Amino acid sequence: MKTVEEQLAIIKRGTDSVIIEQELIEKLKRNQPLRIKAGFDPTAPDLHLGHAVLLNKLRMLQDLGHRVVFLIGDFTGMIGDPSGKSVTRPPLTREQVLANAETYKQQVFKILDEEKTEVVFNSSWLEKLNPADFIRLASQYTVARMLEREDFHNRYSNNQPIAIHEFLYPLIQGYDSVALRADIEAGGTDQTFNLLMGRELQRSYGQEPQCVITMPLLEGLDGVKKMSKSLGNYVGIQEAPGVMYNKLLSMPDELIWRYYDLLSFRSLEEIEQLKESVAQGANPRDIKIELARELIARFHGEEAAANAHKSAGNRMQDGELPEDLPEVELMAVEDMPIAAVLNQAGLVKNAASARDMLGKGSVKVDGEVVDRDFVFKLGAVHVCQAGKRSFAKVTLTAE
Repeated sequence: MKTVEEQLAIIKRGTDSVIIEQELIEKLKRNQPLRIKAGFDPTAPDLHLGHAVLLNKLRMLQDLGHRVVFLIGDFTGMIGDPSGKSVTRPPLTREQVLANAETYKQQVFKILDEEKTEVVFNSSWLEKLNPADFIRLASQYTVARMLEREDFHNRYSNNQPIAIHEFLYPLIQGYDSVALRADIEAGGTDQTFNLLMGRELQRSYGQEPQCVITMPLLEGLDGVKKMSKSLGNYVGIQEAPGVMYNKLLSMPDELIWRYYDLLSFRSLEEIEQLKESVAQGANPRDIKIELARELIARFHGEEAAANAHKSAGNRMQDGELPEDLPEVELMAVEDMPIAAVLNQAGLVKNAASARDMLGKGSVKVDGEVVDRDFVFKLGAVHVCQAGKRSFAKVTLTAE
């Protein structure tokens, strides 16, 4: 195991804050594996590179010999995390939560070491609490303290409603740390209030308080707002290699080092060398390609990374796709045949033309030729090509 100083340097790389650093040092000095808690509410089925920032940090901690407790908030997901929300967030059904949770489990091990990860569901202890237990939990904190949280304060000041169950969310998240006896909890900066709640509740229950590691929120490809699927500025970790490649090459140059710092597993020395090469005249596009290949290899394998530039319709004859690649969002109630997608997306003149092109092998989805049997799944995003010059990035959204 690395020295305390070496571990601390790795832990602090790219972090926003470590609370409290001296306490963390004391925990590391014990020279034994620590329990690292990270909670995910399964509110959406797809992870993107914004989620990977936290997952990368968890993997670094695993590589240092510590154990990650990956907490799926199936119970809290039915409440709805109010963090950063200006309105009450509708809860999910149990069926939605469980379906999304299974998808999460399939994705996280593209980054985490499965042998060093314990996957838990917080319903396993929270559903055992009776009404009296919840009342005792609620007594640990005051309304005044809750209103110190920025989103609650803003809504209260603007006479916007705050439901009582929303006050329970940070309390329950904090209680998860008690149930797990967490040594460290990691999360995004938007979760700081909730993470600190865990420290306070652990003290109330006679436990040593956890340390808190907060990670920055990754800007999306627009370089302005945080990465979000709803904003369309995201790179999904399950997207096709060619799609990931094109998206990462489209990022503004000013985002390059931010993405390297938060997403790359390269050493700081290697990143400094890349920065120096750009300062000496290297093309920033080449640096983006290096990052794209690293990330695609992580999620899809080395072969996919090596060929990503050829896939997903990335070539139009001998040139690149235009930067203004059209984006089309189609609304549907169920999965849709590719012929209907091509027609509705305006990539063909009519349905008959779509069927004709499919029969001739002139239609590609993410760079691969498809036939009439190809089905476009709800929620999927693909680069579609009809013929030599009709391209569009198509999203099929549920009505």
